Amino acid sequence: MASLTNITPDHRSAFEALTSGAFSNFALFSCFADGQPAAAICAVTEQAGEYLIRPLFVSVTDTMRLTDHDGREAAQ
Repeated sequence: MASLTNITPDHRSAFEALTSGAFSNFALFSCFADGQPAAAICAVTEQAGEYLIRPLFVSVTDTMRLTDHDGREAAQ
């Protein structure tokens, strides 16, 4: 049986960049996820004189439910 995962190569790269300590261009931003108050860890880079803000991970919200691939909810 094939392994199931929602983790993409981009997710893995972002996680490794965050945990390596090799980069300092991360910021915590106040935001909304599906209309709910949240916070996001973002990569901030400068390109052509403008700042690009790329969300990497979003905080848990009150309406978010984490499940495994079989639909079982994680403990809260």
